[in-house]
Amino acid sequence: MRNTIGFIGLGKMGLPMARHIATSDQIVVGFDTSPERLAIAREAGLTVTAGLEDLLKSSAILISSLPNDEALLSVSEQICRCAVAGSIYIDTSTVSVEASATVAEQLKRAGIAYLRCTVSGNNLMAEAAKLTVMVSGDHAAFEACKRLFRCWGEACFYLGQADQAKLMKLSINLMINLTSGMLAEALSLGQKGGLAWSDMWPVIEASAVGSPIVKAKAGALSKRDFTATFTVEQMRKDVGLVLDAGKSLNVPLGLTALAAQLLSSASASGYADEDYAAIIKVVEKASGLG
Repeated sequence: MRNTIGFIGLGKMGLPMARHIATSDQIVVGFDTSPERLAIAREAGLTVTAGLEDLLKSSAILISSLPNDEALLSVSEQICRCAVAGSIYIDTSTVSVEASATVAEQLKRAGIAYLRCTVSGNNLMAEAAKLTVMVSGDHAAFEACKRLFRCWGEACFYLGQADQAKLMKLSINLMINLTSGMLAEALSLGQKGGLAWSDMWPVIEASAVGSPIVKAKAGALSKRDFTATFTVEQMRKDVGLVLDAGKSLNVPLGLTALAAQLLSSASASGYADEDYAAIIKVVEKASGLG
C-alpha cells in the first residue's frame, strides 16, 4: 500500500521536485500558501490542497521547499502539532544551520524523523531531474526515502546524522558565488585590454577553469543575457547565511565577504531580480566599461 507524501512549497524548485515524485507512482499532494502557485501546480497535473493541517495528519512523509528560516520554523511547529508520530519530515530549503538544529530538537520531541535534504542546481536542473542531492539526519529514514531522492537526480550523498547537508549546501553556494566574482574580474580585465566579450567565452569554456557551473552560465552570458536562474537577491540571502555560519564556526571568509559587497552593489544598481552573475556589470562599471 502506498503512503501519501505531502509536499509543502510549490515554487520554481518545489513544483518540479513534487511532480517528479508523483510520476514515480507515488501519491503526492501539494500545498502552498499562494493561490497562484496552487493553480499553477494543478494545471501542471499535481494534486493540491489548500488545507495544510489535514495534509499533515494524513501524510506518512512530508517534504518542504521553503524560502527562509522563518518559514521553516513555522512549518516545523505545525508539523509537530499535527503530524503523526513516526512520520518522516524532509526539508530541502536553504536555511541557516541554527534554524535547522532548532527544528531537529522540536521534531525529536514529537517523535518525527528529520532529514535535511539540500539540493544543488537551479530550477532548470530541477525540471530535468539533474539536481545533486545532499542528505543528513536519521539514517534509517534516509534508507527508507532513498528512492524518492533518486527522482531528483542521480547524484545522492548521505553526509551524517546532524546538519551536515545544510552546511554542505552553503559551502557549495559559497563557491558558486565566488565563481561569478572570478568571472566578473576576468571578463572586465579582458575587455579593458581589448579582448572582445564574444571571443573570451569559448576560450574560457575550453580552458582549465571551464567548470560545469561556468559552462552552464556561458550560453546565456556569452549573449549578455542576465535572465535569472537564481537572482541577485536570492544569492544575497544565501551568502548572508554563509557569513553567519563562518562567524559561528570561527572561519574567516574574506573572499565571501567581498563577494557579498558586489551583490549589494548589484542590488543597489537595479539588478536585484537579474541573475546573480549581474555582478559582472558592477565590476564593468567600476572599470569604466559601458
